[in-house]
Amino acid sequence: MKNRIKRLFKHYPLTLICLALVWYLSLFIIVPKTRLNDVPFIDKWTHFVMYGGTCTVMWIEYLRCHDRLHFWKLFLLAWLGPILMSGLLELMQKYCTTNRSGEWLDFLANSTGVTLAVGMGLLIWKLKMLRKQ
Repeated sequence: MKNRIKRLFKHYPLTLICLALVWYLSLFIIVPKTRLNDVPFIDKWTHFVMYGGTCTVMWIEYLRCHDRLHFWKLFLLAWLGPILMSGLLELMQKYCTTNRSGEWLDFLANSTGVTLAVGMGLLIWKLKMLRKQ
């Protein structure tokens, strides 16, 4: 078990940092009012970029360490896991914090970012395979 945790930190350091940052930003940080608040759906764009970026980093680190795709592992850990995590965080914002609100549109933006990252990850994998030929 200890070796698995070591390997996780060795192979996925940026992913773990991004995930910790997502949790922190989702539960503890209150963003001050700025002129960006006037941009329509800026909050949704932030969610989209935050989850899409995190999952893209996850794919890049995965592809750096593996020569082939393990479909079910990627499905669970790089698509379903982040989507479930975002749903949990939205529920925690609604029911466990006094200064945040969970929203379905945030969940949709998160899920869209994760799904787009899967497409980008598959594209990166395809490019990696073409370069090997």
